[in-house]
Amino acid sequence: MMRRRFLAGSIAASIALLAMAALPALPALAAPPAQEQSRIEKLIRYVESQKAMKFIRNGTEYTSEDAGKFLRGKLEAMGSEVTTARQFIKRIASRSSMSGQPYHVRLADGQMLLAENFLEEELQRIERQPG
Repeated sequence: MMRRRFLAGSIAASIALLAMAALPALPALAAPPAQEQSRIEKLIRYVESQKAMKFIRNGTEYTSEDAGKFLRGKLEAMGSEVTTARQFIKRIASRSSMSGQPYHVRLADGQMLLAENFLEEELQRIERQPG
């Protein structure tokens, strides 16, 4: 009986040591740097400012205001997965995590674009701005 308890304790200790050794290999769940947070916020505000645009998610059209709310909520839920504005575009703002379908935007002139391309173009404009 004593030997079983010793073995069980040794196994538990070994598992605990292995788990602690593996912790440094896990990705850090840190917030994006301030500059990247600012870029992400600018992208969301840009979407919200496009009053004549429709954001299309899983076949349903949403206003720019609703799109901004949705992106903020998804960022809050999945934000630990991104540290840059480009990652935000790729992992959060370009496709449904449920269906895998890409998001689209319909501009005022009727032109349909992938949300990923629309946001990437705006990010490039943001990056060209001084300061």
